[in-house]
Amino acid sequence: MKAHVPVFELRDVPPRAAYALEQAGVHPLLARLFAARGISAAEQLDDALAHLLPPQSLQGSAEAARLLADTLAAGGGICIVADYDCDGATACAVALRGLAALGAAPERLHYVVPDRSVHGYGLTPAIVELALRHRPSLLVTVDNGIASFDGVAHARAQGLAVLVTDHHLPAQVGDAVALPDANVIVNPNAPGCGFESKCLAGVGVMFYVLLALRAELRARGAFGSAAAPRLDALLDLVALGTVADVVKLDGNNRRLVAQGLRRVRNGRMQPGVAALFAAAGRDPARAAAFDFGFALGPRINAAGRLADMTLGIECLVTDDPARARELALQLDAINRERRVVEAGMREQAESRCDRLVADAAELPSALVLFDEGFHEGVVGIVAGRLKDRLHRPTFVFARGSDGRLKGSGRSIPGFHLRDALDLVAKREPGTLLRFGGHAMAAGCTLEADQLERFSNALQQVAAEGLDAATLTRRLRTDGALALEYFNVQTVAAMDAEVWGQAFEAPVFCDVVDVLSQRLVGEKHLKLRVRHLGQARDAIWFGHAEPVAERVRLAYRLSLDEYNGQQRLQMVIEAATDVVPAGALASRR
Repeated sequence: MKAHVPVFELRDVPPRAAYALEQAGVHPLLARLFAARGISAAEQLDDALAHLLPPQSLQGSAEAARLLADTLAAGGGICIVADYDCDGATACAVALRGLAALGAAPERLHYVVPDRSVHGYGLTPAIVELALRHRPSLLVTVDNGIASFDGVAHARAQGLAVLVTDHHLPAQVGDAVALPDANVIVNPNAPGCGFESKCLAGVGVMFYVLLALRAELRARGAFGSAAAPRLDALLDLVALGTVADVVKLDGNNRRLVAQGLRRVRNGRMQPGVAALFAAAGRDPARAAAFDFGFALGPRINAAGRLADMTLGIECLVTDDPARARELALQLDAINRERRVVEAGMREQAESRCDRLVADAAELPSALVLFDEGFHEGVVGIVAGRLKDRLHRPTFVFARGSDGRLKGSGRSIPGFHLRDALDLVAKREPGTLLRFGGHAMAAGCTLEADQLERFSNALQQVAAEGLDAATLTRRLRTDGALALEYFNVQTVAAMDAEVWGQAFEAPVFCDVVDVLSQRLVGEKHLKLRVRHLGQARDAIWFGHAEPVAERVRLAYRLSLDEYNGQQRLQMVIEAATDVVPAGALASRR
């Protein structure tokens, strides 16, 4: 199945902003890159914790702090209700470590996490029953709960107080927003919340609640003449969960991530984080956001996909380095298994897409795929891969243990996936049993006999909401990279910065002549190219098709390390022909 070829678009660089940054002492290349991403003054690059948005501006944080402080004062038990992804796992670890630091007795602090295949998502009545075994007086949800109406109601009926901390969009009932009947809700996306960073991750929300709790305890005199406990020790976990959840890296989130990375690079991190770096073969002293998103995050997520997220949470909360290493190696093994499962599912899904294209002559506006052999824990990853490859909103379904179909979807810019599900639910009542999510990622559950009805409805919504321009994949680049910047120092300067969702890592664009190309590992294209008169190495991961003799590459600049040697390498994101392909066949 051929990938959707993108259109390269050059990022606009406001010259005044770039000049102002350079005059303030910012590296000339970084000044250009920052200006193209909306930075206009050096002050915006200041990642000091003092510049974080204040906790009191997050609606419900003060009430949450009082509820938690009252519970601590009464010696009440607290049970954290976690989620089974990396954001949920790090949020749970932040809650457990933070509450312990602020005075919660270890024997009164517990957590439960749903099993994806048994309990489904969020605070359900079944999860409440699990939590009741720990005899808590307060349930605290992290990275879930905003749509847990039945679970919250069941907990309240059992005499428990409920604090919901979440960042997902609330449910809609008709034209109104519906919220569960929790004692307190803290969610930047709740109605009336004026918090500026609407894209705070679940772990970020919990961190803010802890900041508010510390302020409340300080006001109550809980620390006496002693200094209040420091919470910055939790920032490696906050950074990990924020990057892994692929939330928008606005100024506030970039500060949280930058602070977490700084701690990791200085060797100040949880034993579990250090163990995960070791298991992934990464050097913490050179940690980058990329490591959180593509090395550590997937290993934690793998536990929730194929096993039990308790493994991931335990790895992040243990203070025993040996235990952390043991758990990190287990997570690494599960992640390798996840890759095998994913590869098989993706091959099946791509084969189905090939048949779909052959039968329909063109791709539909949205893709919906299901196979009895698909694994529920990997549907989201496969949906994301297909979305990236074909540039269509994509849902992939697997059959759950209850016989129902559990689907995970990924979308493209310009198509709000959760709103699309809401429209499907209104047009086809009864089709969706549950749904929720964000603009770019969402999930839903339906009965098996409703799959075709759902597919038709989603394709209709997509056909109405997507036009030719939206269905054209666009890859924004930072233009050509001058010869003077092809060096190790440039890579180091770029790697030291925080890049991620909505603050994308630099991608440059240049025309090169292909000197040679071959497959490595059966699925990666390794090239030797001539660029600006010099021969360079390039690699295109996950791409096996040969390219023309002369191509325009969109690429990231990186260091390839082998046997202690460092070489510059162009990591290809996409390529378009400059001249027709064909001449290379005789040269291979």
